[in-house]
Amino acid sequence: MGVVLKRDLIALCLLHLLSREEQYGYELLRRLARAFPDTQESAVYAILRGLLKDGYTQSFRGEISEGPVRKYYRLTDAGREKYLALLENWRALYQAVKELGVNDTREQ
Repeated sequence: MGVVLKRDLIALCLLHLLSREEQYGYELLRRLARAFPDTQESAVYAILRGLLKDGYTQSFRGEISEGPVRKYYRLTDAGREKYLALLENWRALYQAVKELGVNDTREQ
């Protein structure tokens, strides 16, 4: 998978997870590691930092009982718009590939 495509796909997944609920960084990383096992943690954190820098997410500190302070992330209004744009791009790409029959295993 190309670097830009994979980066945008991981960004889409991060924004999707945050559109459902606020989450802390390690939880996001753990969930993405299942979907993208060959992706380094540092790459996911770099994308997450980029989303924060670009104003698509906000971070805040939160504590859990008897545990360390964690850095949580939430989606901003701009992040919701970015999420919808990436989702639209993903759907268009998926549809284009599907129309070519790439997902049709009968041709193999």
